[in-house]
Amino acid sequence: MSFQRSLCFVARLVPCFALLDAAGYAASTCESLTTLKLPATAIVAAVTVEPGAFAPPTGSPAAFKNLPAFCRVQGVSTPSPDSHIEFEVWLPVSGWNGKYLGVGNGGFAGSIFYPSLAAVGQGYAVSSTDTGHKGSAIDGEWALGHFEKIVDFGNRAIHQTAATSKAIVQAFYGENPQHSYFNGCSNGGRQALIEAQRYPADYDGILAGAPANDITHLFAAFAWNAQALETDPASYIPLKKMPALESATIAACDTLDGVKDGVIDDPTRCHFDPSVLACKGADSDACLTDPQIAALKKIYAGPKNSKGEQIFPGYQPGGEAGFGGWGAWITGLAPGKSLQHAFAQGFFADMAFQNASWDFRTLNFDRDLRTADDKMAPIMNAVNPDLKAFKNRGGKLIVYHGWSDAAISPTNAINYYRSVSATLGERHTGDFVQLYMVPGMQHCGGGPGPNDFGVNPLAKADPQHSISTALERWVESGVAPEKIIATKHKVDTNAASEVIRTRPLCPYPQTARYKGSGSTDDAGNFTCAK
Repeated sequence: MSFQRSLCFVARLVPCFALLDAAGYAASTCESLTTLKLPATAIVAAVTVEPGAFAPPTGSPAAFKNLPAFCRVQGVSTPSPDSHIEFEVWLPVSGWNGKYLGVGNGGFAGSIFYPSLAAVGQGYAVSSTDTGHKGSAIDGEWALGHFEKIVDFGNRAIHQTAATSKAIVQAFYGENPQHSYFNGCSNGGRQALIEAQRYPADYDGILAGAPANDITHLFAAFAWNAQALETDPASYIPLKKMPALESATIAACDTLDGVKDGVIDDPTRCHFDPSVLACKGADSDACLTDPQIAALKKIYAGPKNSKGEQIFPGYQPGGEAGFGGWGAWITGLAPGKSLQHAFAQGFFADMAFQNASWDFRTLNFDRDLRTADDKMAPIMNAVNPDLKAFKNRGGKLIVYHGWSDAAISPTNAINYYRSVSATLGERHTGDFVQLYMVPGMQHCGGGPGPNDFGVNPLAKADPQHSISTALERWVESGVAPEKIIATKHKVDTNAASEVIRTRPLCPYPQTARYKGSGSTDDAGNFTCAK
């Protein structure tokens, strides 16, 4: 039995046989890849795209104008009779760096993410998938009556795409990738941990941002927040009150780290009491009514079952205002118009309960959550702390999460990291897993704090300034990052490159400590310490 066949058999990764079928195949041209035979997969198109000629199906083509020539491969995988997993693989015609990059999806997926495919311009062979369905990232209706499509979305499509894409890379270049990487945030962060836990042979290095890994309980938290804000109309907190809320949290906790900079560095040390905003007279945008304060306390506390057991961690104070704050995710522009409300409806109605008329107000956090866990957790959740298989084959994992995330509680990332440490031992965990908590960053980016640190693989900065290249250095040279430098740019399209602050991000449980002298806007005046 060959080494490749042995590896696939031991890992029980059936799609690995795609690599075997491609091993003896050598494409003479990009276009000839359409004749490549792969299990449960059809290559529907393979064309050479001339430099700067790609126009995405939606959005502006400007981001692709500087791309070199590449081979664009479009395919469909059908691992089940009800599967239709569309994917694309982009291959540099020349200058391949020997690496394969898989990219994740946000929300419920439903489309190929073309912006990340532009990494082909940096020499990567890169792939993206719609995870088996078409639709808006907040639409779950595709799941009604389609269990196999739920399985594809939950874990199968992202692995199938990895195995198939690497087979295409091998067929086109005549050799396998020297290293394979995965990069995703939110649902993409969940996909990243799915890969590390269930398919440890797929990738050598994995970057998991704001992972929605405990997704059944995350959506329960979304329903909890919707119930707190919307069951009683008097409890709803309108968007126009968010600036006052954020100002109050900053006033209470900004200087706990010894630096006044409009950012709460460690919100777990912040014991903010929303009652300080209680209206003394008439209701206004600068205060909260008693029902609104009660709702806010529920959101900060997070959902619990009837026994008082925590279902999912609550949200942290700071960063409530702004484009990616509470107005988008938690409160919405109006009752029932938040992203959390939409995702809770899509998950429980269309997936877990298969009942389009399900009402979030009826969710029971004991009985109903057990039902959802029984049905969906084995398909979607990525909470297994035993990463021994990934570690033993030399894999490296970096997780990052913004402290001001209004979509997924940042405490969730810490809880998962701690569970891995408890399972494998703290010393061993540090050998292959790092966690970076980002002060003032909202969901996958944005927010009042420094939030640019090279997550995008196109950002080829010094490894200390790019988390993506730091991960690659760790995988390829064995040098673990000691810190990552995050940058805050001026919010002005005419001065986008103007740096107004830099700050080190430190591997958890270390945090950035001000040395006591020099500008607090300069990362050089901070050190990482526990």
